[in-house]
Amino acid sequence: MTRTPADDKQPRKRTTPKVRDGVVKRGKTWSYVIRVKDNETGESKPKWVGGFATEDAAKAARDEARVKARRGEYVDRNTITVTEYLTDWLDAHAMEIKPRTLDDYRNCIRLYVTPRIGSMRLQAIRPTTLTKLYRDLSTTGGRTGRGLAAATVTHLHAVLRKAFRDAVEVDQLLDSSPADRAKRPRAEYAEPGTIWTRPQLRAFLAVAAVHRLFAFLHLAAYTGARRGELLNLRWADVDLEGMQITITGSATMIKGERIEGTTKSGRSRVVSIDPATVTALREHRKRQAADQLQAGENWRGTGDYVFTTGWGEPIYPDTVTALMSKLIKASREAGTPLPHARLHDLRHIHATTLLLAGVPVHVVAARLGHADPAITLRVYAHVVRQAEASAADIFAKALAEAC
Repeated sequence: MTRTPADDKQPRKRTTPKVRDGVVKRGKTWSYVIRVKDNETGESKPKWVGGFATEDAAKAARDEARVKARRGEYVDRNTITVTEYLTDWLDAHAMEIKPRTLDDYRNCIRLYVTPRIGSMRLQAIRPTTLTKLYRDLSTTGGRTGRGLAAATVTHLHAVLRKAFRDAVEVDQLLDSSPADRAKRPRAEYAEPGTIWTRPQLRAFLAVAAVHRLFAFLHLAAYTGARRGELLNLRWADVDLEGMQITITGSATMIKGERIEGTTKSGRSRVVSIDPATVTALREHRKRQAADQLQAGENWRGTGDYVFTTGWGEPIYPDTVTALMSKLIKASREAGTPLPHARLHDLRHIHATTLLLAGVPVHVVAARLGHADPAITLRVYAHVVRQAEASAADIFAKALAEAC
């Protein structure tokens, strides 16, 4: 049969690639299609996934997707990036996470995640991706190019682990969390540093006795309460007759704004106080009343706070932190030099003294506000080991005395 020019002008029929068992080649890549049941409507709909270099790769992905679809674990492809998801995740939990913790999470993500893997698709993150991230941060992740401490990397891992688990269980963007299988540097829990002896603590408090905030330092040492917990304390929480205080919350500063919230454990606690602490608080209240009388109309106190400035305003947290250094310097000038210590070390002195005196760990944990005595055991493991070293002699002595 002879072809004519008219035949050449006829449009050619397009041939549609044939799908064979859910796999088809489209151009230079392969795709697969499976049917997935919609949990809300109950209808079964086709889901196409493409971009595979070979037929075998497409088939392997198809088989895995079929298994997940039967289990109800199939996850649609999504282009959301790591930074986009983490930003949305933090915004969604803003009312549940304490303000200071939320600010810490945002800083961790901004400094360590966004610059390195923030632009990657969330669904492209693998355990090896996070392992490499942690390794890089451990070697060159600091501001000066030095590595971050293992504890910092471990903290970041804890944040990502929460976020990725929500991506699986809540948002259904992932079928499994890559953070659960990522390897991170092992962080050895740091024991408290050099802690004053009891005579040194007495010497410090003797120097501090003349300061208007003496009661704050005394209460910190005699209760082991955290800085923010004492700055949040109201007179309504102080029972001088019953010789106890109730710690109900904590105060901190975030970006120049005073923020008040719950304690670190999220629970209030009652802490007993001794007669000397009752006396210190009574004297402090008298001094505060004198300050108010002297300030007159200029008194700015509105919250019944135990610890305030001379004008009645809540104390700025860094004020009491800096006070430690000033008083230590004063002790040296007074001829009773003390080694450097932080305000938080007063909490460690309190815990260490009680543990070495034989007070049960669960009692110490309750005073400190630890959610679990296991935390106390971990932080003060060195103290427990020190007490264990003399346990045999104590037992032998007790048995001998019973004879």
